[in-house]
Amino acid sequence: QVQLVESGGGLVQAGGSLRLACATSGRTFSVYTMGWFRQAPGKGREFVATISWSGGTTVYADSVKGRFTISRDNAKNTVYLQMNSLKPEDTAVYYCAAVTSSAWSTPRTQAGYDYWGQGTQVTVSS
Repeated sequence: QVQLVESGGGLVQAGGSLRLACATSGRTFSVYTMGWFRQAPGKGREFVATISWSGGTTVYADSVKGRFTISRDNAKNTVYLQMNSLKPEDTAVYYCAAVTSSAWSTPRTQAGYDYWGQGTQVTVSS
């Protein structure tokens, strides 16, 4: 089992920044790719960003490209999402997710991930 706990969410004005963190515990040696998804009120969960185990491969949704940066510190078993130039449309619950079933994939769909955190709320005011 792998446990994921997100932190760093909050209320910020448009144009501001937040840094989310996702700490993993349990069978962390089995965790490979990590990703971030978000779910706005009344909408489905959507892909935000993903990062390979080495950090050498990152993929972003078009809506956040150039504003968000995903990174990881494997020594701390933590993945981060730096969010800059935030917009009201970024308001959502942000979830981190982990892949343990494949060492090589960087999936952009929920089905590609094996474990999920509980989410952290990000609210961007206009």
